[in-house]
Amino acid sequence: MPPPPPPRAAAIPLQGQASPQTEMGQPPPARAAGHRAAAPPPLPASAAIGGGPTLEKIIREAFDKGYSDIHVGVGEIPRYRNRGEITTTDYPKTTTEAFDSWLTEILTPEQILEFRESLDFDGAAQYDFSRVRINIFESLNGPAIVMRLIPVEILTMQQLNLPPVIRDMCHYHKGLILVTGPTGSGKSTTMAAMIDYINKEMPKHIITIEDPVEFVHISRKSLIKQREVGVHTKKFQNALKASLREDPDIILVGEMRDRETIETALKAAQTGHLVFGTLHTNSAVKTVERILGMYEPEQQAPVRVAIAESLIGVVAQGLCRTTDGKRAAFHEILINTDAIKDYILRGQLDEVEAILPNCTFDGMCTMNQSIYALYEAGRITEETALEQSPKQNEMAQMLRGRV
Repeated sequence: MPPPPPPRAAAIPLQGQASPQTEMGQPPPARAAGHRAAAPPPLPASAAIGGGPTLEKIIREAFDKGYSDIHVGVGEIPRYRNRGEITTTDYPKTTTEAFDSWLTEILTPEQILEFRESLDFDGAAQYDFSRVRINIFESLNGPAIVMRLIPVEILTMQQLNLPPVIRDMCHYHKGLILVTGPTGSGKSTTMAAMIDYINKEMPKHIITIEDPVEFVHISRKSLIKQREVGVHTKKFQNALKASLREDPDIILVGEMRDRETIETALKAAQTGHLVFGTLHTNSAVKTVERILGMYEPEQQAPVRVAIAESLIGVVAQGLCRTTDGKRAAFHEILINTDAIKDYILRGQLDEVEAILPNCTFDGMCTMNQSIYALYEAGRITEETALEQSPKQNEMAQMLRGRV
């Protein structure tokens, strides 16, 4: 008889809960009433049903090679996102049997039933080497999973080479800080580094409301409570409103996706809390325009007042591939100085965009200035600088030394 397969470190299906082997060395808390059921017994690590690789093996390979995302689906070869580009693997096409066995690795029976009924599922899983954000959906070829790897270790702002003004924002006692950018631009990584800095340096109470929880923080100098929509609260807005009665110093809003969330976040910022939030906008000025655009023109005046009074700054972010095969972040940073506040109150956002390149003394910068700094440092090529630039004519002039 062949020897039995070795034991495996199974994925722990989490919906916003930390791994049982936490840094504090404590056993996991008992499952609260209403939470989803515990995971089924793990499969052997050697192979999934049908002889293919386990999902853990695929995820582990992505982690070891530094890939950011994993794409698997019935009828498709598993693929990775390697620093912005999709790459194929040598694994065979995924069968329905293999896919179903992968579902049992990362979901409970109740969660599998939820997916079968709704045809969509959002969640997270925890391995000892990485946390994984999961989205499962039906497609023309069959069901598929997209997984985003989230490191267990939170990188510091120094390791991420973030501009010093971002650290300075963390020292405000109240106000609104927005980190924006398209999906996959590193917003969560930047915001996690900011929260981690506060956690290590300041005695604060931090509440996060996320869907799902991505980076898991352990309370250090600060007390941190992380809540996941669908597990620890039924509605995003309910949790945000309730957080105002939970004695927070800092509230992290995973995504400001509608008017009600924005209004509550502005109210929290105006009533003495430091609020972090994200939006899917490509520039700092467009972020303010996006918020105002959620209101009818006759309703915008009081919203401009609320933004002008509460906004600390906007960090719009993107990622580009570097010459050494890694990735680097570039930013557009808007700080709400007295001059910026006056322009916002008057609704002259075009003027804000015009003066932004000349406000570097206050820590502000444009996307092109940030991208050009990477080019000057030899970290990106001229082609990458032009490709990533939101204003390519201006970037071409900068590269020729005319600006």
